[in-house]
Amino acid sequence: MKNRPIPVIIVSIMFLLAGTIGFAYHLKELFEIKNNLNETIWILILRILAIVCGLLLLSRINWARWLAIAWMVYHVIISTLHSTSELLVHIAFLILTAVLLYLPVSSAYYKDRRKAL
Repeated sequence: MKNRPIPVIIVSIMFLLAGTIGFAYHLKELFEIKNNLNETIWILILRILAIVCGLLLLSRINWARWLAIAWMVYHVIISTLHSTSELLVHIAFLILTAVLLYLPVSSAYYKDRRKAL
């Protein structure tokens, strides 16, 4: 399979957008006086991880699928500390991510890379 499947593209773009927009949004917090610097740095690292995850998914790196799911699980856990609606949205995105990345067409896309190596 030479072309990227649509489900892989959707998830990759979702991670690239979440990482890029989140990084830009939280970057300003580094310069605020009443800010927890450690927390802000952790948030920025997580946003960079989302960008890397999106790029690895597009590059046919198989373990990036697990990284994407782990990233979403982390956000589900964190969202338990927030509102119920936020928790439900993160659970929905986790399920959507897992389903799209493990559809037969997506799995075939990642298996073809291993055969080519």
